[in-house]
Amino acid sequence: MTAESLSLSPELLEAVRRISGTEHLLVALDFDGTLSPIVDRAEDARPLPRSAAALEALAELPRTTTALISGRALDSLRLVAAPPATTLLIGSHGAEVWLGEGSLGLELDDEQRAKLAAVREVLAEIVNIAPGTLLEDKPAGIVLHTRMADDDVAEDAVEAATRVLSEHPGVYLKTGKRVLETSVVHASKGEAVEFLRQATGATAILFAGDDVTDEDALGRLMGDDVGIKVGLDFTQAQYRVEAPVHIAELLEALLRERRRVTAGA
Repeated sequence: MTAESLSLSPELLEAVRRISGTEHLLVALDFDGTLSPIVDRAEDARPLPRSAAALEALAELPRTTTALISGRALDSLRLVAAPPATTLLIGSHGAEVWLGEGSLGLELDDEQRAKLAAVREVLAEIVNIAPGTLLEDKPAGIVLHTRMADDDVAEDAVEAATRVLSEHPGVYLKTGKRVLETSVVHASKGEAVEFLRQATGATAILFAGDDVTDEDALGRLMGDDVGIKVGLDFTQAQYRVEAPVHIAELLEALLRERRRVTAGA
């Protein structure tokens, strides 16, 4: 074990060594709370410099694909993550996909656009009476943010929104850390992981995430895959780290091992 990875468990380091030997490795990561610490204002999030550097180096290795799978809209994800040019991007929990030049953007039909307008009207009424809450528009949904609201206000706002919107057919709800995600397109990070496995031909996937929605992805891992939970919440992941700074250490350890395996490839 090196000094750079002293905070990672021996079991996790062994898993990193094992998965580094796979034929085609997919490194798929959540962004907020994983590559970036959680911040009050979503637009202020940035990846930790060590994580960004390791991800860029991994993206350049042979038989290695990097991807970000985020609840953010793709435009927001590009802005804050500034990902490597070859990194694949999944936004809006899987509703938006970018696999390189020529990827088609998300297009809603008339019915979905009408549903989205109705969702925004409901949430706007709640935000008007719930101090500290705010809305974020996405191509297929609206997010109710409550991070800057008092706990009781946040709880009441999410409860009210959930109660009303659960009666709207074709509107899908996801709860996360101080957010309520709404969408008029059914998608999940689990479906995104399976899609990327097929699209890239990956023989093993390393996925890390911190939020409730990341459990969808962690639950789809199998075989030689490695799943990592960031934080202390309940998880079905095999391994756990405490904070984004440990993801930086994890990616650096993975980079060292993968470089050794792919040297001369």
